[in-house]
Amino acid sequence: MIRLDVPRLLARRAELADLLTATVNGGASVGFLAPLGHARARDWWGERAAEVAAGRLAVWAACDGERVLGTVSLAFPGKANSRHRAELVKLMVHPDARGRGLARGLLAAAEAAAAAAGVTLLHLDTETGSPAERLYRSAGWTPVGAIPDYAASPDGVLRPTTIYYKRLPAPVSPGDGQ
Repeated sequence: MIRLDVPRLLARRAELADLLTATVNGGASVGFLAPLGHARARDWWGERAAEVAAGRLAVWAACDGERVLGTVSLAFPGKANSRHRAELVKLMVHPDARGRGLARGLLAAAEAAAAAAGVTLLHLDTETGSPAERLYRSAGWTPVGAIPDYAASPDGVLRPTTIYYKRLPAPVSPGDGQ
């Protein structure tokens, strides 16, 4: 897993767009309607550069040579009273690369980076009944509940979404317990 800074993100936009279009056009609900074109996906990734530069978004990629096989991001809120939490967003694995543990590895990388940054609470939403729910539950995420008709699936049908959270250990300050 590599963390994508702005130059890496921009350099890999085409591969990231390939991943996003394959994910959406394959039926995964990650915020887009199908069919998603490569140009729109490439532009969307380019628009993320400002958020990465500002520290509001961290993006990791799982790569196999020049091909991006998966991504995950953490979105950090800008409010002073929310600095202890982050939202896990856009966990995707290319349909050709599923079943290899990439999603679990990406999730673990994001969780570890969040904990290292002092984040003690993560949250996410995912389509109710999706394969992603099994991953989150097995990784210790707690479901809060489902919201009916929360988001449209790639084919435009409104679907319920389940909200999850995970508490992370509080950072240990020098001298704590020593």
